[in-house]
Amino acid sequence: MILAHLDLDAFFAAVEELERPELRRQPLVVGGDPHGRGVVATANYVARRFGIHSAMSAAEAKRRCPSAVFVRPRHSVYREYSRHVWSTVRGVVPTVEQTGIDEGYLDVGEVASDFLEARVVAEAVQTAVRAATSLTCSLGVAPCKVVAKVASDARKPGGLTVVVPGQEASFLAAFDVRRLPGVGPKAEERLRTAGVDTVGALAALSDVDLRRLLPGSVGVVLRDRARGVDPRGLDMEVERISISVENTFERDLVDRERLHDELRGMATEVAGHLRARGQTARTVTTKLRYADFSIRSRSSSLDVGIDDPGRIGELACRLLDRGLRDRPGALRLVGVGVSGLVEYRQLALEAAE
Repeated sequence: MILAHLDLDAFFAAVEELERPELRRQPLVVGGDPHGRGVVATANYVARRFGIHSAMSAAEAKRRCPSAVFVRPRHSVYREYSRHVWSTVRGVVPTVEQTGIDEGYLDVGEVASDFLEARVVAEAVQTAVRAATSLTCSLGVAPCKVVAKVASDARKPGGLTVVVPGQEASFLAAFDVRRLPGVGPKAEERLRTAGVDTVGALAALSDVDLRRLLPGSVGVVLRDRARGVDPRGLDMEVERISISVENTFERDLVDRERLHDELRGMATEVAGHLRARGQTARTVTTKLRYADFSIRSRSSSLDVGIDDPGRIGELACRLLDRGLRDRPGALRLVGVGVSGLVEYRQLALEAAE
């Protein structure tokens, strides 16, 4: 396989800079109110020099850079730019698995016979996206998904990294273990406690140490990925674009009824987006951010896609209750998201079959 991972550079901030060119040389933060309890969605590269990054509280971002310009996210604008980007990408590489509004995998092997040609194709994708939208993107080209994903982040912004067969493990080895897709906070904590700080150290773990630190199949998968072994191909069943709405509260909330009301309102908004796009969703996710900024999410998948706000709200509330049973506590943010999106016409075809 020859795959590429494409990641649009600081996408939300880049779009805002295109819409308002005077922001390009200023530290720009897209996110919530810095005088309230919002969080940073993304920041441009000027702001990142001050240590500002996504998921940081907006108040902390303001403290680090008092001169930063804060703007609220405009998701409908970002979706329009995203559609233009991915339409352009498919004009160069037809087969794409879009995994987010600003990232996805490309089957470069469909149009390139080797990695030399793959580099040329990746450069053509970057040129086409820049010409069509004035946005920049970074690409990683590799024999498998996990290496391509890490490689796309290696030379941001506007970079291109090609990892040829046989160099996967050596390329990954020096990266911090947290950079390996699939290593979450709990796995990271266990690994660091054992002195496993790099991807190479994870790759070198013996079977005995691996079972001790990361029991079960997850550990085996992560060690394989650390060695550059990842058999996953592109998932073309559905485009895994998600729609989500979230709200940060002025004060932490513990009132279950109030939280349910918030979720039902968000479910109505999410359902509106689905219907506007002529889609249904097979997975509903509730996101919980606690007072200590830790995040938990709970999801429920259905056999048939839905777009009914009542049903989405019911599932979201049930998931919140489940999450709070697992970890009680006050919440500073809740959100509702849907994924596994299917267009109505696809459902009609399935029914006909």
